[in-house]
Amino acid sequence: MRLYHHPMSANSRRAVMTALHLEVKVEKVLVDLAKREQRTPEFLRLNPNGHVPVLDDGGFVLWESNAIMQYLADQTPGQTVYPQELQARADVNRWLFWSAHHWTPSISILGWENFVKQLIGQGPPDPATVKRGEGLVTELVGILDAHLAGKAWVAQGMLTLADLALAAPLMAIVPAKLPVAGRPNLLAWFDRVQALDAWKKTSL
Repeated sequence: MRLYHHPMSANSRRAVMTALHLEVKVEKVLVDLAKREQRTPEFLRLNPNGHVPVLDDGGFVLWESNAIMQYLADQTPGQTVYPQELQARADVNRWLFWSAHHWTPSISILGWENFVKQLIGQGPPDPATVKRGEGLVTELVGILDAHLAGKAWVAQGMLTLADLALAAPLMAIVPAKLPVAGRPNLLAWFDRVQALDAWKKTSL
């Protein structure tokens, strides 16, 4: 299997972390986003959206990071990060959808404005956009922090794909200036994720 990725992509990171945690052997293929390799005709044949990650499993090409995570888990006998029982799996799926539709897009606003724009010479942050992003992230951080009260992990009392998916965009917690101060449950959970080998092996 080949996994096309970039280390500064949170979407890539959750897929790579899943492969590492499950000990799935994948050939990692770097896609240089700075050189816009994700927009080349060759890459667009793999993913017409022009985004990483992309998994190629013997000609079966899969994009969307959460789908890749689920696929890798379902291929791994005895894994526990993606439960088989219907309601337990639905619980994990709930957080994967929440991550894809709310959490990651909101964090991406602050990542772009406070970090990426200046990194690639696109000018200073736009105050109005930063304010909107801070509002969205603050609300979502509050939801996740409250959910984690008395819990070590997000779903089912154990490490699951939900934790890997939600933690990945927090790789930009400092440069993106994410409003997480005063959220002890979230920060303690994030510490636990950062202690995982899969996180350490994907750190820049």
